[in-house]
Amino acid sequence: MYKYFENALVVNEGIKEVLNILVKDDRIEKISKSPLSDLPFNTTYIDCKDLILLPGVIDAHVHFRQPGLENKADMHSESMAAVAGGVTTVLEMPNTNPATTNKEALKEKIRLAKENMLCNYGFFLGLTNNNFPQIQNEIEKEDYCGLKLFLGSSTGNMLVDKREILEEIFEKANKIISAHCEDEKIIKENTAFYKEKYEGKATPANIHSLIRTSEACFNSTAFAIELAKKFNTKLHIAHISTKEELDLLTAGDLRNKRITAEVSPNHLWFSEEDFEKYGNLIKCNPSIKTKADRDALRKALNEDKIDIIATDHAPHRLEEKQKPYFEAPSGIPSIQHSLLMMLELVNQEILTIEKLVEKISHNPATLFEIKNRGFIRENYFADFVLIDSKQKTTVLKENIYYKCKWSAIENFTFSNKVISTYINGKKVYENGNFFYEKNK
Repeated sequence: MYKYFENALVVNEGIKEVLNILVKDDRIEKISKSPLSDLPFNTTYIDCKDLILLPGVIDAHVHFRQPGLENKADMHSESMAAVAGGVTTVLEMPNTNPATTNKEALKEKIRLAKENMLCNYGFFLGLTNNNFPQIQNEIEKEDYCGLKLFLGSSTGNMLVDKREILEEIFEKANKIISAHCEDEKIIKENTAFYKEKYEGKATPANIHSLIRTSEACFNSTAFAIELAKKFNTKLHIAHISTKEELDLLTAGDLRNKRITAEVSPNHLWFSEEDFEKYGNLIKCNPSIKTKADRDALRKALNEDKIDIIATDHAPHRLEEKQKPYFEAPSGIPSIQHSLLMMLELVNQEILTIEKLVEKISHNPATLFEIKNRGFIRENYFADFVLIDSKQKTTVLKENIYYKCKWSAIENFTFSNKVISTYINGKKVYENGNFFYEKNK
């Protein structure tokens, strides 16, 4: 089965140019600057004139909540939101119920994904204080995309806080470690202080950044990097949120790095001033910080100190988020609108679209060794997203596909529109319609 994407403005590997792309079944067969002639008689033509074609987004940090937390989200609903936002591959985190910390839980997640996911997928294995030997000895490294290490508590109970265990993990890990870095001692002390201060009073959401402070992030990130350097471990720092942490990172091509970092669209978009408007809706771990932090993160992205953009998509039910601060869970649903958020920064000339594609497609594929994806190249899988830069998108409750049915940016109007998404050569989304062919 052939598809011919003609006259598309393709952004790929630092170049923006009009190209014609022939796809056979699930792969890119030919890329040409000139129109292709003598195409097979059964070719489907896709007119891409005035559209931007990007390699599919690879989101390397998502929480789809299944199994065990399906009241918040599930693989089907969140993969719908993903493809509606141009995301073609997700790497999903282990803090479900049960947590993905052993071979049996990983096997069950893969089974569920085959039955429910619209997009490509991979899964992290969660580290605990006692499961590392079993992971190393019982699970093939090709079966999971990386190891998730929580140095600060978050949703789930996978905090690893024993120095001797951490030393062993960093010394012997044969897979990349993605670390959530926040100092648990600092957070606990700050939490106790503010609980006492606001006892019997309404607690404002903006104290989140006073509890989960820049110091908590910096100390934990510095500790993780210290261990990584000691053992030459391949370490990835998840959702960097402070300007101080950037001093611990090195600029340059991620292919030459052993220590890399990501930033979420939310930390590039919001600042702590937005707590007044959004309250707990933007409560996430690590916390949203100051405008100075946000601006420093944007600058570091352009300077290649930060290597990828990943959402940390973390849905909760709206009624949970509307509880008082100390009862409301942390996490923001964002995968459906992350590409549009970042294209808005392109429109504001905060970054170029070429740099954006590097951070959302090329680099995640390279970093997590996702073969034959993330680039527009012949013989690579045909994972595309088509964007119309002349149509706008308003976020409304009726067009939100998250199971939780809310977004912190509801009623915001973006300057671009995701027209369609193709995965493995198949159209999975177009203008509000989904096509449920499974991508196994």
